Amino acid sequence: MTERSIHLVQLYPKDMNIYGDWGNTLALKRRLERYGYAVRLSDHDPGDPFPADADLLVGGGGQDSGQFRVQEDLQRIAPELRAMAADGVPLLAICGLYQLLGHEFRTASGEVLPGIGLLDATTAAGPTRLIGNIVLESPEFGTVVGYENHSGLTRLGPGQDPLGRVVKGAGNNGEDGTEGARVHHVVASYLHGSLLPKNPAVADHLIRAAVERRHGSFDAEPLDDTLAERAREAAIARPR
Repeated sequence: MTERSIHLVQLYPKDMNIYGDWGNTLALKRRLERYGYAVRLSDHDPGDPFPADADLLVGGGGQDSGQFRVQEDLQRIAPELRAMAADGVPLLAICGLYQLLGHEFRTASGEVLPGIGLLDATTAAGPTRLIGNIVLESPEFGTVVGYENHSGLTRLGPGQDPLGRVVKGAGNNGEDGTEGARVHHVVASYLHGSLLPKNPAVADHLIRAAVERRHGSFDAEPLDDTLAERAREAAIARPR
């Protein structure tokens, strides 16, 4: 690894990577390169040795079948993931992986997939899918935009911070106004779309955390996000 490099790891790309979630990995890679950092991109799939030197972790959504395929491996690497999160390693988890970072996910047929307890959240399949454009307000990232498509209804524990409050859309469960969850430098959300290309503030939070932890400081010049801002404006203006 060169002096200015970051090891970016995508978790379970074979099974947990739908609705454009690969775009989050690509956005992080491109922004890191524009900031002047070399990127070593690795995949982690079930059975692979876990890359303990990862600087930044990303995982996406998947069908129930995909969650079943990865959950045993996720339990295997859970101690490392929890330790890395507590040590400040940033992690972005979308939809299906978000659900498995909580305590459990109960499917529509009543089967229970145990989570790893990194987040104080519990998910159960709901009767209908929650689909459409979504806008939320985050105390850390301002206005966050994306597209949700999930049937899981997630309830946060009393001490669990959400990613933000829903302005338009359904969010975690369509009832309590919360969306996603936050702990350490872990960002969990139902927002597909992909999330990061339209939300550079979230991307840069993850990048800053990774770079500062690996290299001690992050003092790169701001990027020109004119195209991202136009995409955000268009997304915000779309009907639900």
